Amino acid sequence: MLRLAVDLARSAGALLLEGLHRSRTQVDTKSSRTDMVTEMDRTSEAAIVAGLRRARPDDAVLGEEGGARAGSSGVRWIIDPLDGTTNYLYGFPSFAVSIGAELDGQALLGAVHDPVHGETFTALVGEGARRNGQPLRVGAGVELATALVGTGFAYQAERRAAQAEVLTGVLPQVRDIRRAGAAALDLCWVACGRLDAFYEQGLAPWDRAAGSLVAAEAGAWVRAPGAGDDGLPEDLVVACGPGLEDPLIALLRRAHAEAGGAGA
Repeated sequence: MLRLAVDLARSAGALLLEGLHRSRTQVDTKSSRTDMVTEMDRTSEAAIVAGLRRARPDDAVLGEEGGARAGSSGVRWIIDPLDGTTNYLYGFPSFAVSIGAELDGQALLGAVHDPVHGETFTALVGEGARRNGQPLRVGAGVELATALVGTGFAYQAERRAAQAEVLTGVLPQVRDIRRAGAAALDLCWVACGRLDAFYEQGLAPWDRAAGSLVAAEAGAWVRAPGAGDDGLPEDLVVACGPGLEDPLIALLRRAHAEAGGAGA
């Protein structure tokens, strides 16, 4: 199954590269004017879903652009055919294809393919994470003050403003912030040490399914949505190297409170 996910992600990535410089006029919006979908989002997802139907017709599918399809096998595939649509639209080289799978509601595998840089991040539950076949292990021993932290923002203007308030509480306490615009890659970058931590509120299942597993299997501490009563929004995803979770969660909790409960 992991081989299937990798093959489909790489094939979809090749399609994205072929369509990279098409006209910006081939764009629609979804939840807001900043929430865009391109022809290539749909083309990529259609190719992935077709491949899954051929190989595993009894599996369920949840895709960002095509909604849900029921299955009978207990396996559900969770697809983001183009994570980082805005980046893609502007030719900014940070976007990916993300394919995760779960069995009976539990994460099973993930593949995140970055077609621009030729990197494929993979994970199989209980068997670790890899980048282009080489084992990944997250770094440890980083202090919060020297941590490079990634984040992202929602599409709705009010929520973005609230998240900016929280950011003003986080930025002075860490080495720096990065906002690359593709959550699946951000999570994989925690896994390989390009980021020490990542947090974002409001991610959809397709944004995080594969990347969260890659980070966790590389040894990262990962807070999934609905993690419990820790004083943070239920839909906040956090990933970081071991030992960084307590000070980072404390900082996020404090920043959230100082922002008056604004979205993190």
